[in-house]
Amino acid sequence: MLYTRILRNPFMKARAQTKPRKLGSQRRSRITVDALLGATARILVSRGYDQASTNKIARTAGVSIGSLYQYFPGKEALVAELIRRHKQEMMQLLSSALVQVSMRPVGEAARELVKVMIDAHRVNPRLHRVLVEEVPRLGQMDEMQSIDRETYALIRTYLEAHQDEIDVADVNLAAFICFVSVEALTHEAVVHRPEVLDGQKTDTFVDEVTGLVLRYLRIREGGRPGSRVSCTS
Repeated sequence: MLYTRILRNPFMKARAQTKPRKLGSQRRSRITVDALLGATARILVSRGYDQASTNKIARTAGVSIGSLYQYFPGKEALVAELIRRHKQEMMQLLSSALVQVSMRPVGEAARELVKVMIDAHRVNPRLHRVLVEEVPRLGQMDEMQSIDRETYALIRTYLEAHQDEIDVADVNLAAFICFVSVEALTHEAVVHRPEVLDGQKTDTFVDEVTGLVLRYLRIREGGRPGSRVSCTS
């Protein structure tokens, strides 16, 4: 079969290895791994993905290139582990916030969603931009996309539980539209337009984005579909 022949083609470039060789359980090993990941993050932010190399990373971390290869097969594996940790930190914020508002009305939950999405994007925003916009989609590097999938699933579950409060025909589509809208706006604001979140402007931004979501969902009030409710209710 063509697919089999392609897989066996000796001239094809092998897919980059994105799994660490080991992360180490002893304190000294953890310190080395953390130093390598910290150096990788600094180089990604200052020079970009294409300019990162294992030699630069090892030199910046203050370890030998041999020590780097003891833990990671290449820069792709370093970046993949960095993505995994970054994703974990963001998801802890998002899932914790959405669980806390699971029993609260849609008007309140929508506002908390906007606020926590801002907070999540503020987890090292310069690194977040590089990981989202520059890193190629190889192997485990689709971890950043899995944040989107998991957050969408949490929003969909919430809307399904509160379907009697909203006037939308398709909850799955509603969850997708709400997530993509809030994600795009908060990412752009934090990463590319931080001035719109300066001081008191953050509250205004949150109000406007929350209002956008609530107008789309058409919150029911007193059993009447399409009733307007305040986005700060």
